[in-house]
Amino acid sequence: MKFSKTKTAQKIRMSKILEILKKEHLDARIALNYSNPFELLVATILSAQCTDERVNKVTKFLFKKYKTPEDYVLIPIENLEQDIFSTGFYKNKAKNIKGAAMKLVQDFNSEVPNTMEELLSLDGVGRKTANVVLGHCFGVDGIVVDTHVSRLSNRLGFVSTTNAVKIEFELMELIPQDDWVMFTHYMIQHGRKICDARKPLCEKCVINHLCPSAFKVNNNNKKRK
Repeated sequence: MKFSKTKTAQKIRMSKILEILKKEHLDARIALNYSNPFELLVATILSAQCTDERVNKVTKFLFKKYKTPEDYVLIPIENLEQDIFSTGFYKNKAKNIKGAAMKLVQDFNSEVPNTMEELLSLDGVGRKTANVVLGHCFGVDGIVVDTHVSRLSNRLGFVSTTNAVKIEFELMELIPQDDWVMFTHYMIQHGRKICDARKPLCEKCVINHLCPSAFKVNNNNKKRK
C-alpha cells in the first residue's frame, strides 16, 4: 500500500496512528524506575544496549548504595563496574557515570540541569538521554529516539534514515508537541508487543492499514523454525 509523502498527508496519517495507539496502549509509560532526576540520568545511561528490566534489577540495589553524585565520585571505579556489570559495556558506563557525577558536583551544585545544552555537557549523555530526563523530570517536551522508535518510524514510512538526530527532528515536524514524550512510549510498547524487529505480527497490528510495510517485512521468517 502506498501513502502520500506530502507533509500534510504525513501529518494526517500520523494523527490517525496516534489516535489509535493512545487507545491501544493505555498503560504506556517509562519503564525505568527512578525517584529523582539524577537516578533517571544514571538509569538511562545504564539502559544503552540493555533491557529496562535488567537495568531496574541493577538500580534497585545501586540506588540504595549510592544516593548522590558525590557518592559516585568517591566510589572506586572498579567497585562501580562490579555493581553494574550485568548491564553490559560496564567499563564505559562506569566511566560515564563517574564523569557525569563529577561534572554535576563541580559545575551544577550536584543538581541535574534542566536544559538540553547543559545536559549534553555531561559524560555519556546524548540527545536521547537528555530528552528522557527533560521530558520526565522537567516537563520539557522531546522525542526520544531509541531502537523501537527508529525501526517503527522507518517501517511506517515517516523517515528513511537510521540517524537518531535526523529522525528526532523529522518526527517533531509531524507530531503535535504535546504528544512528543508519549509518542516514544507508544512506539516502544508497540514495538515490543507487535512490531518485532525480526518478525512483526502484522496480522495483529491495529495500525496495519496505515502502514506501508504491513505484511511485507521479513516474510521469509515464516520459513524459519
